[in-house]
Amino acid sequence: MLYEIQTYGKEVLRTPTQVIPEITEEIKEIVSNMFETMYAAEGIGLAAPQVGKSLRLFVIDLAPMDETEGKRVFINPQIHSFGDDRDEYEEGCLSIPTIREIVTRPSSIRVSWQDLEGQKFDEEIDGFLARVIQHEYDHLEKTLFVDHLSSLKRSLLKKTLKKIASGEIEVEASENFEL
Repeated sequence: MLYEIQTYGKEVLRTPTQVIPEITEEIKEIVSNMFETMYAAEGIGLAAPQVGKSLRLFVIDLAPMDETEGKRVFINPQIHSFGDDRDEYEEGCLSIPTIREIVTRPSSIRVSWQDLEGQKFDEEIDGFLARVIQHEYDHLEKTLFVDHLSSLKRSLLKKTLKKIASGEIEVEASENFEL
Protein backbone atom coordinates (compact mmCIF):
# COMPACT_ATOMS: atom_id res chain seq x y z
CA MET A 1 0.00 0.00 0.00
CA LEU A 2 1.33 3.41 -0.93
CA TYR A 3 1.27 6.13 1.69
CA GLU A 4 0.77 9.79 0.88
CA ILE A 5 4.05 11.61 1.38
CA GLN A 6 3.57 14.51 3.77
CA THR A 7 5.03 17.74 2.44
CA TYR A 8 6.57 20.84 3.96
CA GLY A 9 4.08 22.67 6.15
CA LYS A 10 2.30 19.54 7.41
CA GLU A 11 2.19 19.40 11.22
CA VAL A 12 3.33 15.76 11.40
CA LEU A 13 6.79 16.77 10.11
CA ARG A 14 7.24 18.94 13.22
CA THR A 15 5.61 16.56 15.73
CA PRO A 16 7.68 14.60 18.29
CA THR A 17 8.10 10.94 17.37
CA GLN A 18 7.33 8.04 19.69
CA VAL A 19 9.64 5.16 20.58
CA ILE A 20 8.44 1.82 19.20
CA PRO A 21 8.15 -0.42 22.29
CA GLU A 22 7.70 -3.67 20.36
CA ILE A 23 8.10 -4.80 16.77
CA THR A 24 4.61 -5.99 15.90
CA GLU A 25 3.00 -7.16 12.68
CA GLU A 26 1.60 -3.64 12.33
CA ILE A 27 5.14 -2.19 12.45
CA LYS A 28 6.29 -4.75 9.86
CA GLU A 29 3.40 -3.74 7.60
CA ILE A 30 4.25 -0.04 8.03
CA VAL A 31 7.87 -0.79 7.06
CA SER A 32 6.76 -2.74 3.99
CA ASN A 33 4.46 0.10 2.92
CA MET A 34 7.21 2.66 3.55
CA PHE A 35 9.60 0.81 1.23
CA GLU A 36 6.87 0.57 -1.41
CA THR A 37 6.14 4.31 -1.06
CA MET A 38 9.84 5.22 -1.16
CA TYR A 39 10.44 3.19 -4.33
CA ALA A 40 7.36 4.67 -6.02
CA ALA A 41 8.67 8.17 -5.26
CA GLU A 42 12.16 7.18 -6.44
CA GLY A 43 13.74 7.98 -3.08
CA ILE A 44 16.57 6.30 -1.18
CA GLY A 45 15.32 7.06 2.32
CA LEU A 46 11.99 7.66 4.02
CA ALA A 47 11.15 8.44 7.64
CA ALA A 48 7.86 7.57 9.34
CA PRO A 49 6.80 11.23 9.82
CA GLN A 50 7.00 11.66 6.05
CA VAL A 51 4.12 9.18 5.71
CA GLY A 52 2.09 10.61 8.59
CA LYS A 53 3.39 8.30 11.34
CA SER A 54 4.99 9.90 14.41
CA LEU A 55 7.21 6.90 15.06
CA ARG A 56 11.00 6.58 15.54
CA LEU A 57 11.50 4.64 12.34
CA PHE A 58 13.06 5.13 8.93
CA VAL A 59 14.02 3.00 5.95
CA ILE A 60 16.93 3.33 3.53
CA ASP A 61 17.93 1.57 0.32
CA LEU A 62 21.10 2.86 -1.28
CA ALA A 63 21.27 0.04 -3.86
CA PRO A 64 20.39 2.40 -6.74
CA MET A 65 23.56 4.36 -5.93
CA ASP A 66 25.78 1.76 -4.24
CA GLU A 67 25.42 -1.94 -5.04
CA THR A 68 27.07 -2.90 -1.74
CA GLU A 69 24.30 -1.24 0.26
CA GLY A 70 20.81 -2.73 0.32
CA LYS A 71 17.61 -2.27 2.27
CA ARG A 72 17.97 -1.20 5.89
CA VAL A 73 15.38 -0.57 8.57
CA PHE A 74 16.20 1.68 11.52
CA ILE A 75 13.87 1.30 14.50
CA ASN A 76 14.40 3.59 17.51
CA PRO A 77 17.72 4.93 16.16
CA GLN A 78 19.94 7.09 18.32
CA ILE A 79 22.94 9.05 17.06
CA HIS A 80 25.48 9.04 19.90
CA SER A 81 28.32 11.04 18.37
CA PHE A 82 29.41 12.91 15.27
CA GLY A 83 32.86 12.88 13.71
CA ASP A 84 34.93 16.05 13.47
CA ASP A 85 35.22 16.06 9.68
CA ARG A 86 32.46 17.64 7.61
CA ASP A 87 31.48 17.37 3.99
CA GLU A 88 29.05 19.09 1.67
CA TYR A 89 26.50 17.44 -0.58
CA GLU A 90 23.43 18.56 -2.45
CA GLU A 91 20.39 17.17 -0.67
CA GLY A 92 16.76 16.94 -1.60
CA CYS A 93 13.78 15.53 0.26
CA LEU A 94 10.63 13.75 -0.81
CA SER A 95 8.72 16.06 1.57
CA ILE A 96 10.21 19.19 -0.02
CA PRO A 97 9.79 18.66 -3.76
CA THR A 98 11.77 20.75 -6.27
CA ILE A 99 14.28 22.10 -3.73
CA ARG A 100 17.86 20.82 -3.71
CA GLU A 101 20.55 22.59 -1.71
CA ILE A 102 24.09 22.02 -0.46
CA VAL A 103 24.06 20.86 3.18
CA THR A 104 27.15 20.50 5.38
CA ARG A 105 27.07 17.50 7.72
CA PRO A 106 29.54 15.45 9.76
CA SER A 107 31.06 12.76 7.54
CA SER A 108 30.86 10.08 10.26
CA ILE A 109 28.54 9.15 13.11
CA ARG A 110 28.10 6.52 15.79
CA VAL A 111 24.51 5.26 15.74
CA SER A 112 22.52 2.52 17.45
CA TRP A 113 19.21 1.02 16.30
CA GLN A 114 17.15 -2.13 15.98
CA ASP A 115 16.26 -3.87 12.75
CA LEU A 116 12.92 -5.43 11.88
CA GLU A 117 13.84 -8.67 13.67
CA GLY A 118 14.67 -6.76 16.87
CA GLN A 119 18.43 -7.26 16.53
CA LYS A 120 20.36 -4.37 18.09
CA PHE A 121 23.23 -2.60 16.35
CA ASP A 122 25.75 0.03 17.44
CA GLU A 123 28.10 1.11 14.66
CA GLU A 124 30.46 3.78 13.46
CA ILE A 125 29.25 4.72 9.98
CA ASP A 126 30.81 7.12 7.52
CA GLY A 127 30.44 8.41 3.99
CA PHE A 128 27.20 8.67 2.08
CA LEU A 129 25.34 6.22 4.35
CA ALA A 130 26.16 8.42 7.36
CA ARG A 131 24.72 11.42 5.51
CA VAL A 132 21.50 9.60 4.59
CA ILE A 133 21.08 8.35 8.17
CA GLN A 134 21.51 11.90 9.49
CA HIS A 135 18.97 13.24 6.99
CA GLU A 136 16.37 10.62 7.92
CA TYR A 137 17.17 10.86 11.63
CA ASP A 138 16.54 14.61 11.43
CA HIS A 139 12.94 13.81 10.45
CA LEU A 140 12.55 11.95 13.75
CA GLU A 141 13.85 15.05 15.54
CA LYS A 142 11.37 17.41 13.79
CA THR A 143 14.13 18.83 11.59
CA LEU A 144 14.13 19.22 7.80
CA PHE A 145 17.21 19.65 5.64
CA VAL A 146 16.24 23.27 4.89
CA ASP A 147 16.66 23.97 8.63
CA HIS A 148 20.41 23.44 8.12
CA LEU A 149 20.60 26.25 5.56
CA SER A 150 21.59 29.82 6.34
CA SER A 151 18.79 32.25 7.13
CA LEU A 152 19.59 34.07 3.89
CA LYS A 153 19.22 30.87 1.85
CA ARG A 154 15.97 29.99 3.65
CA SER A 155 14.59 33.47 2.94
CA LEU A 156 15.38 32.98 -0.76
CA LEU A 157 13.43 29.70 -0.67
CA LYS A 158 10.48 31.13 1.27
CA LYS A 159 8.23 31.60 -1.78
CA THR A 160 8.80 28.02 -2.99
CA LEU A 161 8.31 26.62 0.52
CA LYS A 162 4.98 28.48 0.76
CA LYS A 163 3.91 26.94 -2.56
CA ILE A 164 4.79 23.47 -1.26
CA ALA A 165 2.91 24.10 2.00
CA SER A 166 -0.17 25.32 0.10
CA GLY A 167 -0.15 22.31 -2.24
CA GLU A 168 0.73 24.29 -5.37
CA ILE A 169 3.86 22.15 -5.73
CA GLU A 170 3.21 18.43 -5.30
CA VAL A 171 5.39 15.38 -4.74
CA GLU A 172 6.26 13.68 -8.00
CA ALA A 173 8.69 10.92 -8.90
CA SER A 174 12.06 12.40 -9.67
CA GLU A 175 14.87 11.47 -11.99
CA ASN A 176 17.27 12.33 -9.14
CA PHE A 177 17.41 10.21 -6.04
CA GLU A 178 16.21 12.21 -3.06
CA LEU A 179 17.66 11.85 0.39
